[in-house]
Amino acid sequence: MNRNQVRPQRRHATPSRIERVRRQAVPKPRVIIALLLLLGLVSVMLLDGYLRAEVGNDQRVRSDASASKVPDSVLDGGPFLSFQGGTARTRSVPDKTIVLTFDDGPDPEWTQKVLDILDDNDVPGTFFLVGSMISRYPDVVRRMVDDGNEVGVHTFTHVDLSYQSAARVTREIAQTQLALAGAAGITTTLFRAPYSSTNDAIDNYSWPVYKKLGAMGYTSVFIDTDSEDWQQPGVSKIIKWATPKSGKGASVLFHDAGGNRAQTLEALPQYIKKMKSKGYTFTTVSGAQQQAQGQQAQEQQTQAPQVTPGTAGSTRQSNPEQAAHRTADTATLWEGRALLGAVAVAEWTVPGLAAVLAVVGVAVLGRFAMMLVLARRHYRQRNRRRFSWGPSVTEPVSVIVPAYNEKECIANTLNSLAASTHPIEIVVVDDGSTDGTAEIAESLGLPNVRVIRQPNAGKPAALNNGVRHARYDIVVMMDGDTVFEPDTVQRLVQPFGDPEVGAVAGNAKVGNRTTMIGAWQHIEYVMGFNLDRRMYDLLRCMPTIPGAIGAFRRDAVLGVGGMSEDTLAEDTDITIALHRAGWRVVYAEHARAWTEAPASLGQLWRQRYRWSYGTMQALWKHRKSVTDRGPSGRFGRVGMPLVVLFQIVTPVFAPLIDVFTVYAMIFVDFKASLLAWLAVLLVQLVCAGYAFRLDRERYRYLLMLPLQQIAYRQLMYLVLIHSCVTAATGGRLRWQKLKRTGEVGTPAPGTGAR
Repeated sequence: MNRNQVRPQRRHATPSRIERVRRQAVPKPRVIIALLLLLGLVSVMLLDGYLRAEVGNDQRVRSDASASKVPDSVLDGGPFLSFQGGTARTRSVPDKTIVLTFDDGPDPEWTQKVLDILDDNDVPGTFFLVGSMISRYPDVVRRMVDDGNEVGVHTFTHVDLSYQSAARVTREIAQTQLALAGAAGITTTLFRAPYSSTNDAIDNYSWPVYKKLGAMGYTSVFIDTDSEDWQQPGVSKIIKWATPKSGKGASVLFHDAGGNRAQTLEALPQYIKKMKSKGYTFTTVSGAQQQAQGQQAQEQQTQAPQVTPGTAGSTRQSNPEQAAHRTADTATLWEGRALLGAVAVAEWTVPGLAAVLAVVGVAVLGRFAMMLVLARRHYRQRNRRRFSWGPSVTEPVSVIVPAYNEKECIANTLNSLAASTHPIEIVVVDDGSTDGTAEIAESLGLPNVRVIRQPNAGKPAALNNGVRHARYDIVVMMDGDTVFEPDTVQRLVQPFGDPEVGAVAGNAKVGNRTTMIGAWQHIEYVMGFNLDRRMYDLLRCMPTIPGAIGAFRRDAVLGVGGMSEDTLAEDTDITIALHRAGWRVVYAEHARAWTEAPASLGQLWRQRYRWSYGTMQALWKHRKSVTDRGPSGRFGRVGMPLVVLFQIVTPVFAPLIDVFTVYAMIFVDFKASLLAWLAVLLVQLVCAGYAFRLDRERYRYLLMLPLQQIAYRQLMYLVLIHSCVTAATGGRLRWQKLKRTGEVGTPAPGTGAR
């Protein structure tokens, strides 16, 4: 396609060089929007991955480390470890007292049921919460605190802190406190390390962590009785293992999340009733510490009053069972709410995008399958010996060549037409060229060539001028940078033997395919354009006749008002208009044209940016085609949805698939993600290989397909997204002249330009 005419622009005072540089240095708003959207998506994905322990997590656990640096008084002491003046101190749970502790929540299912059991039996619990879970289920935490239970920190991502840096330890604690503040308006002084149980689990690696947290005012909570409910050993064993011996007090471990907790839910009420029948009382960590402190004070015969559960007070909390809780200050409260807000966005966005991308992935694979099936049927149908469009078309046709500053290419274009085996007249419409294009065309002295000059008005105006001057009923339109094979015109016009056919799309080929960019476009033309056209042809909803090679009934073009200037994709515009007028548009795959594709990424970006935007304009212009009835409404019923789905919607979301794939390779499962990507690449390779076979192209270019998928495809996706942003923000594009080299020469008969 050659959409390279420049529409007349109003003359303005020439800006200074400084002004031009300054203007170029300021990013356009739509570019900023696109970058912000990309940054937001990546941030949301990383946050979601962090919440699910996919990003930055390390679950390694040491089991054989030395504890030589840990004091024996700590290893053999009670389950509550604190530091006073830098000295480690432990406390035990008083006799006939149970501290129910629960790890790994909150969970929207299991934790709620545990809370119901505690409420029914009028006993409190102490829950050590994972910050990422708090962020996802704040309502559960709010109920937990309101019901009189106590909460502690269990890190943000359930990571083994003994392996982490001091900064990571601080971050894990701080983030959990923020989540707790956002959920319930409090912070806590209780801490339990993941993968820890009894005091003798402390080793030389984890001891510095406990000392650091103790200096920060935290009480590290261990256990001395483990129900081992995580093993799901059966209800009777859970109750047995959770029961302390000889009337001693116990810090008992249960789990309210992290797996199926059905056995825990069944065992817990039975356990509570059993222990109450034995004369046990239930309290929280703070309640047990107050009791132990009171007993110790009595033993030392001090003047401090004894503190017992239910009667002791706190300088910051009215409930003695929640003495570890602190009211969050204003800054922490709002930071916590912001964290919960961000998590909520991630919780909705990432699964939603995953669902959308699953649909897109199915649609893309379905498109590949449909293209293969329909392309095969199209090939068989058109290559049957008895297939015919009707009477052979032998009458002369008019070939219209719009040209604007095509001095590098115009000679090759006209020389290729001069070798045509079909009788033609050549109408060159010079659209105000300033490089001598018209003079070059006239100087060739070729027969049946007319040069029509007009002031610069754009490609649609040039084509319409050519149609008006055409002498024959069939007009062929091509670009000034394109060359035809000798039999191209003859093959292109044969479908007009069918009176229902109003236009024919030819097979556009990339002539300058020796460079990497050219090879990438060559693959795209063969697979993405021509394989698509076979499918659309069979479905009778061809969306675009390429500007590089297309043929029309002159009356059909004039009947729909000629080439429109309403959009930047006049070829798509006229094609849809012909469909709506009741004409059939078909594909002549053997009519080949060789066009010069953009040779640089910058030119390619500008060309495809214009194509994408122009296609959107054309679809919007003809949006009412979806309500057209009869044969003229087939494009609206079939073609419009397919074009919107496969040329706009799926390409817009396709980059997200790549982003998710890269994310999965880095943070989830590299091998599985790579295999999935290779499987999709294999499907594309099969489709491309079949397309190359149908077009009789050399397979060696397919060696560039993997790199094309990694680099070139991403560029095309970004172009489309940029076009969508431009359309959404009301931006407007203008025609831009692409730089041509004229390297695509006239192909030899029967050999093409490979």
